[in-house]
Amino acid sequence: MENPRDNCASPAGISRRRALTAAGGVLAGAALAQAAAPAFAASGASADADAIVVGGGLAGLVATAELAAAGRTVLLLDQEPESNLGGQAFWSFGGLFFVDSQEQRLMGIKDSRELAWQDWLGTAGFDRGVTDPGGQDYWARKWAEAYVDFAAGEKRSWLHGLGVRWFPIVGWAERGGGLADGHGNSVPRFHVTWGTGPAVVEPFEKKVRAAVKDGLVTFKVRHRVDDLAVTGGAVTGVGGAVLEPSGAARGKPSSRTVVGHFEFTAPVVIVTSGGIGANHELVRRNWPDRLGSPPTFMVTGVPAYVDGRMLAITEKAGGRIVNPDRMWHYTEGLRNYDPIWPGHGIRILPGPSSMWFDATGKRFATPDIPGYDTLHTLGSITATGYDYSWFVTTQKILAKEFALSGSEQNPDLTNKDLLQLLSRIWQTPEPIQRFRDKGEDFVVADTLPQLVAGMNKLTGDGLIDLADLTRQIEARDREIDNPYTKDVQVMGIRNALAYPGDALSRTASAHRILDPGAGPLIAVRLNILTRKTLGGLQTDLSGRVLDASGTPITGLYAAGEVAGFGGGGVHGYRSLEGTFLGGCLFSGRAAGRAAAAATAT
Repeated sequence: MENPRDNCASPAGISRRRALTAAGGVLAGAALAQAAAPAFAASGASADADAIVVGGGLAGLVATAELAAAGRTVLLLDQEPESNLGGQAFWSFGGLFFVDSQEQRLMGIKDSRELAWQDWLGTAGFDRGVTDPGGQDYWARKWAEAYVDFAAGEKRSWLHGLGVRWFPIVGWAERGGGLADGHGNSVPRFHVTWGTGPAVVEPFEKKVRAAVKDGLVTFKVRHRVDDLAVTGGAVTGVGGAVLEPSGAARGKPSSRTVVGHFEFTAPVVIVTSGGIGANHELVRRNWPDRLGSPPTFMVTGVPAYVDGRMLAITEKAGGRIVNPDRMWHYTEGLRNYDPIWPGHGIRILPGPSSMWFDATGKRFATPDIPGYDTLHTLGSITATGYDYSWFVTTQKILAKEFALSGSEQNPDLTNKDLLQLLSRIWQTPEPIQRFRDKGEDFVVADTLPQLVAGMNKLTGDGLIDLADLTRQIEARDREIDNPYTKDVQVMGIRNALAYPGDALSRTASAHRILDPGAGPLIAVRLNILTRKTLGGLQTDLSGRVLDASGTPITGLYAAGEVAGFGGGGVHGYRSLEGTFLGGCLFSGRAAGRAAAAATAT
């Protein structure tokens, strides 16, 4: 049941709780201009380009490439230096959601469009005006169906034709753990790109750079858009602040010192500016009751520039924001011992075997099992009144099952180093071992009493009781003796081992946690890690931004995370994973093609 407090009052109304508001946007970018907004060029003046794209992330690059391919001239604006081209996608693991792919068939996986759509609907839980053209989920569901068709159809061949390739072992993310028509992937669908996130960005960056040489695209870095120009109800351009030049490396914070102002006109503006993941104030203000109280402490999974400013700016120009309370944050965040951006967190991509306990040492029940149901587990953690939880595991599990999200944490895959990749067979991957040895969230011990002492020392709260933790671990360990069990997590381990992909690369053989031969014992403090905004600007299937009445705003388009990856929330309440990069690709392509058609002469 939807909480009315999380809801927009009506298609034209705005709830008191919605934090992606103009006021929130002012707080997100308090230094909007240091001066009055510029006066835009008078209607009828010659345009500076056929289209303006705001944001140089993956969706922006795809949209720009589509416009240039159609012969349109484009101004590509971004507040960051050129070193950040590709945005968050560059830092990603490169996971993509395909349905009935060659890789799946090679692994013996039987998938279909019908099964994927069943999983998507059971996961998304669309319930906000699905059949009402003014409903928040009306266009979101349409985008979801179109995206599943894309993932089961031309998505792989389109990317393959651009030179993108994938690691042959398909990952099994978000397994759900409920009923067949409930949340989760019924089969493995997580395809890791060979080259990770940079390899997803690369073909589109190449296309855009080629269009720059051809005179079709002009980069305008360090140009922060502060306003959308509206003339006669149509968006006709942008204006904002020129920021001082910056040599900041990719992902590092850059200066916000204003050295000038700009205004550009075009018949089409596409907003592709990302979400709110680095703006903890907006994250907390949008936090829904169904996920409990917002954590006091969170680590940040995205660079500081992911601040949500363009949401409020676009809303001010008439765009409608829907589903702002839907968000996707991870429960397995680590403090990065070598941070790139402020509060930099890294997510553990866990296999199924680590035991998961709350801050007081109580084992979580199903579906709060590693890799099964991210948001349900998030709610279970916040319900404890603490903002962290624990994995208790073994070196054997860590070596086989732990992976770290992010291109920089997977140099073998990112650099396409086959020998380094194969070394995972006989040794713990170096990035994992470094986090174990240097990360402040890890406790390593030879015995359980030593481990508990280290856990209590790390947090300083003394919440873990040795006798109680011993009882729970020993009870689980007794379930390993037979090939069948009543323990749902042990069932999941055996289910994973039945899939060749997991048995080869992601699941340790079933063993007792307290088996000395599997040690040492390891406890990992897990923090909440901010990541994705699932709601956003409502768009139709062409990527046109809609106003409060559901009418497309002439000249205004949106794609990527700022549009909820399509329609203002293509994922609904939850994600099947591997669908964020794909959402940027699909929505960026749709908006770029539609904008190109709209500017045809």
